Amino acid sequence: MIKNTSSLHPSDMQNWAFAVRSRPTALLAILLLATTALVSSGALFHLDEAAASAAQGAAGRSTAVDLAMHAITETGDIYYMFVFGAVLLIIRRTRRIGLAIMISLVIATIATGYSKCAIERERPGLEYMGETLPLGIGADTYSLFCEGGYAASFPSGHAARAAVFGLVLGAALFPRLGAASYLLLLYPALVSASRVYVLQHYPSDVLGGTLLGLLVAGLIAGRLGIGSVEGR
Repeated sequence: MIKNTSSLHPSDMQNWAFAVRSRPTALLAILLLATTALVSSGALFHLDEAAASAAQGAAGRSTAVDLAMHAITETGDIYYMFVFGAVLLIIRRTRRIGLAIMISLVIATIATGYSKCAIERERPGLEYMGETLPLGIGADTYSLFCEGGYAASFPSGHAARAAVFGLVLGAALFPRLGAASYLLLLYPALVSASRVYVLQHYPSDVLGGTLLGLLVAGLIAGRLGIGSVEGR
């Protein structure tokens, strides 16, 4: 049964999940719109290019770091995440968590896909000089929404999906782990860093993706009562 979260006390959710009319929703939406506007206007171009150049210079210095970054970035692929969400959905005890993840993944992936079509920002033009795993570096969002979707950069689909995982799982585990559950937010941070490292995205791309993923996941988790005291 889907719960009405409007009656939940703010301390119950610990800001992990939220309603449509709430401060977290407004803040994330404003930050996402501001980031989108800055990217569209080109205001962040020089900063992003400098970051991409720094990433290119860092790659290739350590094979272990290169391979670790490649492995981390591949975990943001939608196939792996859907499998994980499907497993949680099948298990009765974690069904609501799996449902929140699956719904959030679909919405976040569609939203990033259409945003790429609207912004039409090209990916970094620099060549990645580091070591890679045999499977190669995967594309971000599939070009189901417009021609050239593979080449579009803003916002990052990997970052958005990683944020979905970090927030939903963090909200679900908060009643048991408390503040330690915030460590799960390291996952979207690592995926975002890896996307910049392998030169698939600029920093502002992963920032936009993370904000979008947090917004979507927070709303869905709030709607389904993930992480609430009553939902334990």
